[in-house]
Amino acid sequence: MIGDRYEAVDDPACYPGSDVLINIPDLKDAGELEQFEVEHVGMRSVEGPPEGNYDTAHYRALHRYLFQDVYEWAGEYRTIRTSKGGNLFCLPEFISSQMEALFKGLQSPPFLAGSDPDDFIVVAAEFLGDVNHIHPFREGNGRTQLIFLRMLGLRAEHPFRPESVEPEAFLRAMIESFHGHLDALVDELERMRLRSLSGLRYASIIGLVMLALRRGHYIECKHNLKRMLAWK
Repeated sequence: MIGDRYEAVDDPACYPGSDVLINIPDLKDAGELEQFEVEHVGMRSVEGPPEGNYDTAHYRALHRYLFQDVYEWAGEYRTIRTSKGGNLFCLPEFISSQMEALFKGLQSPPFLAGSDPDDFIVVAAEFLGDVNHIHPFREGNGRTQLIFLRMLGLRAEHPFRPESVEPEAFLRAMIESFHGHLDALVDELERMRLRSLSGLRYASIIGLVMLALRRGHYIECKHNLKRMLAWK
């Protein structure tokens, strides 16, 4: 529900006579649904993402995890044609094959630990632009993209600070990437990247805190929080 509304063709996922998506709490007001989304997806996003192999199943599991409180179809690929701002996203009949082809590239050296940071930024921008062009889900693509990007950065030891996103600049960069122009998106990702060793350690400790919370290891969580507070 964040940002401009999608243009969809014959959308059975909406309430009759409305452009509000059918949702689990049965909210028919767009503003109320947006507030519910923000609150519940926000809570899920800080609990720690599901583990996986950085493949399409992992990506779908992440979307399902984030939006499980909002939509019954969370984690499922969209089945209708959608566009935004006059830009048509991948046709639904090609989403699965396009996603499989795209995600195979995530096992290549530039995405893995030990890669050159500049090389990683470039391939991350290409990936982000491509997955946005596919737009596999009916709703929640942007938030899933950013959290998955953070996960990719941590795996490659080039962590990002998603909280530093400047929405308008980032949105413009994503629109430009839709038309094959990646320079602005590369610049945005470069600005979001944590550069210092202390920043990398800080991000790693955050990851440990989230994992400990998920597993109910509260003593371990307390220990890692103390480590975070010790960094200057």
